[in-house]
Parts: sequence; C-alpha cells; structure tokens
Amino acid sequence: MEVSVSGMNVLPESCVAVILSLTSPSDACKSSSVSTVFGSAADSDLVWDKFLPSDYHEIVSKACNTTFLFASKKQLYHLLCNPVLIADGKMSFKLDRPSGRKSYILSARQLSISSSNDPMFWTWKSIPESRFSEVAELISSSRLEINGNIGSKKLSPNTKYGAYLLLKITERAYGLDLIPSETSIEIGNQSFKNTAYLRCQDDKKQRLENLFYSNRKQMMKSRVVKGEGRVMSRREDGWMEMELGEFFNGESDEEVKMSLMEIKGHQLKGGVIVEGIEIRPKA
Repeated sequence: MEVSVSGMNVLPESCVAVILSLTSPSDACKSSSVSTVFGSAADSDLVWDKFLPSDYHEIVSKACNTTFLFASKKQLYHLLCNPVLIADGKMSFKLDRPSGRKSYILSARQLSISSSNDPMFWTWKSIPESRFSEVAELISSSRLEINGNIGSKKLSPNTKYGAYLLLKITERAYGLDLIPSETSIEIGNQSFKNTAYLRCQDDKKQRLENLFYSNRKQMMKSRVVKGEGRVMSRREDGWMEMELGEFFNGESDEEVKMSLMEIKGHQLKGGVIVEGIEIRPKA
C-alpha cells in the first residue's frame, strides 16, 4: 500500500525524523522541500546525528587551526564535508557530501618512503599548492618505495574504497617510465596488485628515452608483475593521482596496506613530488 505525502504529514515530526535518518544525507536534503513537517524534520539533530560518523567528536577535537562553530548537527555535517587537517596537520579528513562516507589523505610525512631522510635522495620542502606543510621530492635514486597504512575502523564500513597516490612531476624528471612501478593494496584476505607508469610530462624527453632504451624497457618490464600499466590523471586541485588499487571495507578491524614500488629496474630516477595517499569512497 502506498503512503501519500499528505498521509505522511499527519505523522509526528519525530516519526518523520526517524524515517529520514534511515535514508541518506542527499535524500534528507531533497525531502526538506516536500512540506514544512518534512523541512523541520530534515533539519533536526536526530537525523544528522545518524549521518555524522560515530567518531566525529574525536575528529573535531583533533582538528588543527580550525574552530568549529555550529548551531546544529546539520551545520557540523556540512562543515566536515570540507577538508579538515587533523593529526598535527599530517592527515586530512572530509565527508562525502551526498553519502556521508569518510575519506582521508595521509600526508607524505605519514607514509614510509625509503631513504626519505637522506638528503642525497630526497628533500622535504613546503610548496604553496600543497594542503600540508611539507611534501617530499625525489632527487635521485634507483629505488622508489612508498608505503602507507590506515586502520579500517577509521573508514566507513561496508564501503568500496580506492587508494590514490597524489604527486607532481617536475620539469627535471627523468627515468620514471623505463619500467612500470608495482602497486598493491592489502586488507585481510583481499590483495590487489597492478602496474603503473609515472610518466614524465615532457613528451620530447619521453620520445628520446623510448628511442634509446626501447630494448631495455622490454627486458625490464618482464621483471615486474603483469598489470594494466596505468598512467596518472589530473585532479581538480592541480595535483596528479595514480590509483594504487581498490578494496571493500567491511566491519572487521584490519590494517589497510598500500604501496607503490619500483625496485627491480636499477634505473636512476628523479623529479617526483609526493604529497600523500588519498583513501576515498568509490561509486
């Protein structure tokens, strides 16, 4: 039996609020225009408390250089849909506005980057386009190992996630695509492996490397796992991203391990700026 909107209007506002709390933030916002009862219920704390993450008190308390001023849970929800620096500025958090699912960016300082404390290989610096106070730039090395991890309990349960390395390629970049890097995601019994190319932006430089090293590229390619050979894509914030893989986050307490490695080519490379790894919900 169908229930009309006029029929729903005879329900107490608290009942309508309970019903709306079982939908999604997007649905609740849309329903607010149905009637005054729906509008009032859709703005209630009872509804938006359900959409806020259970650990929002901890997230708000760990926010860096941010004062949250809000008169309702709905206002707080929308504030958290904008990036918030937490963990002493080494992580960024935000909610996906339509669904309320959580996403994080681990800064380069939160990652394990091989030899990153040796100034011969890496340098740490501040750049205005980064959301974090420091990024890591590869000067020169034959090994590239970037590892990150996050507890699955920090993420939204029963959600499909993707992990993305955020980076820039400098004008002086070299040796990045002679052999594909190996990417991986591990959580519980899930394991995802693939390959990716950190391509230089200079097309002329790429053509020269392909001309002089084509035979060596084919030989070295056989050393790594078989994969798609993914390439980077440009983000709206001006950074490039490389998908490391995807995983389904259930309700168990697991460690999500993410990595990008190129350690088999023994080829000097440089000119990569690493900002961090983003873990965000996939459609």
